[in-house]
Amino acid sequence: MKLKLLVLVLALQTAWLLATVANQEFALSHGKIILLETHLVGPYDMLRGDYLILNYKISDVPATLFVPPVKNDLVPGTKIFVALALGTNQFYEITRVSTNEFTPAPDEVLMRGRSDYRLRNATNSIHVTYGIENYFVPEGSGNPLGKLTVQAIVPASGRARIKNVFLNGKPFTQAMKGEKQQ
Repeated sequence: MKLKLLVLVLALQTAWLLATVANQEFALSHGKIILLETHLVGPYDMLRGDYLILNYKISDVPATLFVPPVKNDLVPGTKIFVALALGTNQFYEITRVSTNEFTPAPDEVLMRGRSDYRLRNATNSIHVTYGIENYFVPEGSGNPLGKLTVQAIVPASGRARIKNVFLNGKPFTQAMKGEKQQ
């Protein structure tokens, strides 16, 4: 009896793990690939190692783009739905924003985010985090010099994932290897 119970528990855990992986892979394989402009904020944490903290151009959303209108004092953690469309230089830009979920136009991608607290907000904008602000990199390569660009995958759920980070147009690890050889 105990052996059957153990086998059942192990089978359920394995099924849950496989279902989680399959769900994530399905979402990522059927998502829309977009290119985002970004800026480096900080590169290192003693406990987690080297990583990039990224701040996207789409992270600071003008309060005037919200439908219905909002004030720039949204409670931190408020769900935000951001529609993005292809803009200049192949980068995706904000077209409309709401605190209510909506259906994007055929040429738009809908990303989910949350409002975040930001000190000294003089621009009348809402700071939004999308869950793609941290990107872990190989040890010793967390201080890049140059233009960072992020290629993200946005599945139908709107929860974006980083697919690739580019430094001056090259994949991050390749660009950092070239930088070390110089």
